[in-house]
Amino acid sequence: MSVGLAEIEAAARRLKGHAVETPLIESPALNDRLGRRVLIKPETLQRVGAFKFRGAYNRLVQLSADERTRGVVAFSSGNHAQGVALAARLLGMPALIVMPSDAPTVKVEATRGYGAEIRLYDRLTEDRVAIAAQIAAERGSVVVPAFDDPDVIAGQGTVGLELVRQAEGQGVTFDVVVCPIGGGGLMAGVSTAVKALSPNTAMVGVEPAGFDDTLRSLRKGERVTLTPTTRSLCDALESPAPGQLTFPILQKTVADVALVTDAEVARAMRYAFSVLKLVVEPGGSVGLAALLAGKVKSWGDGPAGLVLSGGNVDPELFAKVLREEV
Repeated sequence: MSVGLAEIEAAARRLKGHAVETPLIESPALNDRLGRRVLIKPETLQRVGAFKFRGAYNRLVQLSADERTRGVVAFSSGNHAQGVALAARLLGMPALIVMPSDAPTVKVEATRGYGAEIRLYDRLTEDRVAIAAQIAAERGSVVVPAFDDPDVIAGQGTVGLELVRQAEGQGVTFDVVVCPIGGGGLMAGVSTAVKALSPNTAMVGVEPAGFDDTLRSLRKGERVTLTPTTRSLCDALESPAPGQLTFPILQKTVADVALVTDAEVARAMRYAFSVLKLVVEPGGSVGLAALLAGKVKSWGDGPAGLVLSGGNVDPELFAKVLREEV
């Protein structure tokens, strides 16, 4: 199944009344700082505090009555876990989430709070894909991928659909839209919607330095898998490779990928908190980090769209970031 504007518009119809149509906000201070107009899409205000609810609900709502009875299995470090857990609760089906034992406590507890069963694993010694597949086989459950699924991608694409149409309502056409990239589900969906509605808008993805699998893949023309030896502040963006479904979409739609350091991400989180009055998790703030660090200047100085993808940051980590200990 391909993902195009029609699939994203269908997802928007399914999500209507269930997902939040997050606002498009603007900060005069940020505009002054960057010397350009920036319209911000704060998915921090979405249900579960991140865009992931969109794709999860769009996938789960299409399951048959029999599939709903047997439930779903997902694997995630946090936001996809919460999205699937809440969507499953709303649709009355069981959900089991495979999560790393070192996932932020706030994300594990939130996932459990939505009613999901949790299976913790050691990310260094165990394979979460294999664990999820085994549980799904035993229970007859449906595995819901975090990004490599057409319905998930279409659901995330509703972020881009809203972004462009809300901007059009203000008479704004974007020179560039800046969006985080992990496995590529959000960027694949957003870029598909944006390029369909505004073909001249450049799509710029942002990855953490050291986890630049999408940038390397785009340069090589094929999917590259990384084996990082360190961790990133952006735990949500540590995917080792772009998805099989997402990568061909990114090849067609993405103009460039910027890389940001942990220090730049921490500065962006502090800026979002102190100036924008928003709590943004590390992975969700990489686009802002790239803009503040001057890494998106190649794509004109006209209006920019910025996706802040999530706000589920561990309180202890956030306190360290604010104290400039990170």
